[in-house]
Amino acid sequence: MNVDPDLSPLRRHLESEGLDGYLVDDDASDSDQRYVSGFTAPDPYQTLVTDDGVHLLVSELEYGRATKEANADTVARSSEFDARDLVAEYGPHEGRARAIAAFLADRGVDSVAVPMNFPTGTADGLREQGVTVTVEPEGIVEDVRARKTEWEIEQIRATQRANEAAMAVAESMIAEAAVDDEGVLRHSDDGDPLTSERVKREIEIALLERGCGLDDTIVACGADAADPHDRGGGPLRADELIVSDIFPRDKETGYFGDMTRTFARGDPGEEARRRYDVTRKAYEAALEAVEAGVTGSDVHGVACDVIEEAGYETLRSDPGAETGFIHSTGHGVGLDIHERPSVSPVGEELEAGHVITIEPGIYDPDVGGVRIEDLVVVTEDGYENLTDYRVGLQPTLE
Repeated sequence: MNVDPDLSPLRRHLESEGLDGYLVDDDASDSDQRYVSGFTAPDPYQTLVTDDGVHLLVSELEYGRATKEANADTVARSSEFDARDLVAEYGPHEGRARAIAAFLADRGVDSVAVPMNFPTGTADGLREQGVTVTVEPEGIVEDVRARKTEWEIEQIRATQRANEAAMAVAESMIAEAAVDDEGVLRHSDDGDPLTSERVKREIEIALLERGCGLDDTIVACGADAADPHDRGGGPLRADELIVSDIFPRDKETGYFGDMTRTFARGDPGEEARRRYDVTRKAYEAALEAVEAGVTGSDVHGVACDVIEEAGYETLRSDPGAETGFIHSTGHGVGLDIHERPSVSPVGEELEAGHVITIEPGIYDPDVGGVRIEDLVVVTEDGYENLTDYRVGLQPTLE
């Protein structure tokens, strides 16, 4: 990774607390680990931040690659600290803890801060070896990750380009489908029912062709779309709202994209069209409210204002609401699909470099669901939209 993170807030915390270092013990599925180390591995490795640099402890298997790829000042292999002999003598848990403690001692580290999700077993094992272990409760690294560098923004933009291509595939499949006598969409090539599963498969293929992947995506029709996180299933139908929410991750860089569009093949009815128009107005108003210095709560409030004024419930107007606008307006996106900052009733102040979604929606099983979502980067005087995809209810061919 070429992110070159600014870890000065973390180092200031260590100095203020009188701690020697900050330790992460995890594999690269942990985004803080990936971000700080600039390295990815499927098994846990250790990253130590001190006042003089970033230091990695990896297995012999990963040593060669880590020396070439990691954003680290030093890379050590576990054999340098007799890891195998220690495991053989003391067992896998204590032996491992002794090796990590020896690595810390080699860097002159007697006390460490650790993230809140740090393994309890490792923490206890290090304490038994005389290392002071203190949980860092503020999520400083996550806060640093929220402020994206120009390089990170370009990676997210690239993922969003792949996302747009996948969305175009989904939209075209819906637009090209025939409609049978029962209102079921039929695939244009073979006449089989056009199912949510088939559209999702084509979305995944389009993303794989562009170096991205996803664990799941949403193509939900009718009442399914009234549950914001229902993945959808079965045949898609004409005259019903279809929510397509795609959130891929670039396989090389690890950065996510995120976008939602709502389509209807045919006429979903006056009420559904009205809900779409209100959602679009809320989305546009929330976008215009984005700039450095406002809070995520402020932006969420703007979306709620539009939806409530149109006569629909929100969780602000009724915390127990089961229909209407029943989620937050957005969230941060980066190495995690949901990260800081929050665009919600408790959303913090937005800063230049934050990458956030804007995604209001209105939901009711009797009508269906509507959601429109773009991905934007906060700037000093507004925002830059990282999404270049039309907003429209009727699907068209690209």
